[in-house]
Amino acid sequence: MRRALPPLLAAALAAAPAFAQETTPTPTPGEDGFSLIEEGAKLVLRGLLSEMQPALDDMDQAMDQIGPALEAFGAEVGPKLRQFIALIDDFSNYDAPVMLPNGDILIRRNAPLVTPTEPIPGPNGEIEL
Repeated sequence: MRRALPPLLAAALAAAPAFAQETTPTPTPGEDGFSLIEEGAKLVLRGLLSEMQPALDDMDQAMDQIGPALEAFGAEVGPKLRQFIALIDDFSNYDAPVMLPNGDILIRRNAPLVTPTEPIPGPNGEIEL
């Protein structure tokens, strides 16, 4: 019985392709298969756009209403922000923030601040005006 099993198994495997299902050739880009997929994708995108259009219109109206307020905010805060940036100078001049046990946060400057309005003392300590 054991000797008959391998030939029977080989015969069954050889006959298996005869019962296989016939396959159709894969369509090329010029055939109807891909054009139908392209049309389906176009329809899906058109549907999404038509559903999104009211939300986009509402967002456009909101931006038209908010625009003047944002311009006024920029005109008011802009000069102060420029002063703040000039005061900071460069972030590389500062160490990493340190949180103290009481919750305070220290940001130490690692480079000395030199201001041109400060008088520089001479070699003997005298200050010239």
